[in-house]
Amino acid sequence: MAKATSEQRLADYERRYRELAAQLAEIGLISSGSLTHRYTRCATPGCKCHDDPPRPHGPYYQWTAKVNGKTVTRRLSAHEAKLYQEWIANDRRMRRLIAQMRQVATKAGELKINQAATKSVRGLIASLEAARIGK
Repeated sequence: MAKATSEQRLADYERRYRELAAQLAEIGLISSGSLTHRYTRCATPGCKCHDDPPRPHGPYYQWTAKVNGKTVTRRLSAHEAKLYQEWIANDRRMRRLIAQMRQVATKAGELKINQAATKSVRGLIASLEAARIGK
């Protein structure tokens, strides 16, 4: 199998970068943070949460995130929790895609820099040869 030329590799990197950017454009709303659901026991004697086996209260959903450097926690309804779950998943997918885009961009950038250096060296050689022939 023939080794791919730098132009072919660069075209592949650019194509992959565009594919990742298209996937990024498809992501819906995003949210950072995490989602938990909790079950609790109350202090009321004789409540079902103290039965054997216990049947705790809940589920209670909570979203927690850092906002302006402070931890914020918010109670959510089941519907809101479902939305946040989707948004958090979107955020994680977005971060993975951006990481992949950075890797592809790094490889493409290195290739472009090498191509520019090669052209620069070739140009220098050509001008030196022209100067030598002109003497």
